[in-house]
Amino acid sequence: MKQAEDEASHRELYALLHVSPEASDEEIRKAYRLWAQVYHPDKYQSAQEKEVATVNFQRICEAYEILSDENKRQIYDIYGMEGLTSGLELGPKLNKVEEIKEELERLKRKREEEKTSAHFQPSGVILAQLSLPSFLSGHGLMRAMSMNSEIQSQISKNNVIAVGGTLAVKGNDGDAAANAVFRHQLSSVSSIELMASAGLRSLIGLQTSRQVSRHATATMGVAMSLRDGSINLSNSWNRQLSTTSNASIELNLGSDSSVAVGWRKKDQKMAAAGEIRIGTSAIGAVGRFTRRFSTKSHGRITGKIGSGALELEIGGGRKISNFSTIRMLYTIGIQGIYWKLELHRGPQKLVVPIFLSRQFSLGFASGAFLIPTSLYFALKSLVFKPYYRRREQKQALENLEQTRSQVQEAKAAAEKAQQLLQNVANRKKNKQLEMDGLVIIEAVYGNPKAIKNINNSEEKKDEFASQFVDVTLPLNFLVTDSGQLKLHEGVKKSGIMGFCDPCPGEMKKLYVKYTYGGNRYEVEVDDLEEVILPKEEHRI
Repeated sequence: MKQAEDEASHRELYALLHVSPEASDEEIRKAYRLWAQVYHPDKYQSAQEKEVATVNFQRICEAYEILSDENKRQIYDIYGMEGLTSGLELGPKLNKVEEIKEELERLKRKREEEKTSAHFQPSGVILAQLSLPSFLSGHGLMRAMSMNSEIQSQISKNNVIAVGGTLAVKGNDGDAAANAVFRHQLSSVSSIELMASAGLRSLIGLQTSRQVSRHATATMGVAMSLRDGSINLSNSWNRQLSTTSNASIELNLGSDSSVAVGWRKKDQKMAAAGEIRIGTSAIGAVGRFTRRFSTKSHGRITGKIGSGALELEIGGGRKISNFSTIRMLYTIGIQGIYWKLELHRGPQKLVVPIFLSRQFSLGFASGAFLIPTSLYFALKSLVFKPYYRRREQKQALENLEQTRSQVQEAKAAAEKAQQLLQNVANRKKNKQLEMDGLVIIEAVYGNPKAIKNINNSEEKKDEFASQFVDVTLPLNFLVTDSGQLKLHEGVKKSGIMGFCDPCPGEMKKLYVKYTYGGNRYEVEVDDLEEVILPKEEHRI
């Protein structure tokens, strides 16, 4: 549904000209000429009508300018108006939809990185390892704990500095380290980093990255330990395979040499990743699959196999606010059985692994998985869902208040646009009445609940009046001389001339009551649904 909404938002110009997203250049020119005849400012004498005509004529000209240009139309179809204002350079180098999409993705990522790096960016991880067997035997619940924190700041246009530190405690042993990184952007495609770390793992290092092509990035680094003087070399290469997937190769030479090959794929509903690593101390492979069930919840499966690990991790998470996500994972392997609780708040993380048992028992392993899973679904049905439903209803009311003035302005603009359609619409209506053709008696567009109550008492009607708009006149205008009306599939009806969005962010429907051949008809359709009138199945 969200994807359909996103695609429809890239088709509002088609709605404005009343053409299909698959319309030919000739159909677009014909539609432009039709609307230009109605809204050309020179047709009107009064200052008020001329002003309304000028505003709508500019909208029509802008739509025609974009849809009549092949490159601009391709960009608009993929990314809407945002794509056209993103700074994308058009020309012979970008003559394929895939190339345009990839370049636009790169520009979006670059703008997002610039926006993010314009402020101080704190990040950190708190890891608290708990042990249930240790607690039951009287040796305490806490097994180990570590804290990692970093602050990154953009000190100039091309320079970034990051400082951080790590504290770790396990039993009677402890570890601490402080690190600093200075990054300089050499050009739009290359950068260099200087890094230093003090503590038990003191080192200094240098790393440089370069975008060697539109789809490939290479990174090289060297680091020297201040404790024993050993030198480690690293080299990695990342290749974008498509707009949703990339592959990487990493080579490390030093005290713990290794080579790794990885692959990642991510789209709106699914993410998958895999890596195979071969080193002097260990060999292993990791695979992870994440499935997004909705905008707020997801599930995840991770498998690890190698010389030191054999485990399976299953779990899921839920977004509890705009910035926070909770996740619970169940792990079973040769190291034992674990629960893992995670709280993500922006770039901050709290991770709590809970060790349950080292001995594998089918009954215990099943119970450790089924009990929290059952508890989660029970809480979800009895507590979380009712709570979020109430919160969403409250937020919807708040949004309604905030957008009230915006909706009133949009309605006023739609009414003014309808006024200039009135003469032609009435002429078409009278012609259809004479030939017993298609005549729109009543048409409203907006909140489905408001539409259902439209025929109730005047008091109820007034209560819901702000959530729909009367579109009888523009639909009569769009009726063809042959007595037919078609609204195209996949196009938001709020973009049609004389329409507006009376309830932003909410589901909308169109209700039409009409006559044809002496019979009465009515139909109610979804916002993105195709409309073809007349149809015998609409007959009352």
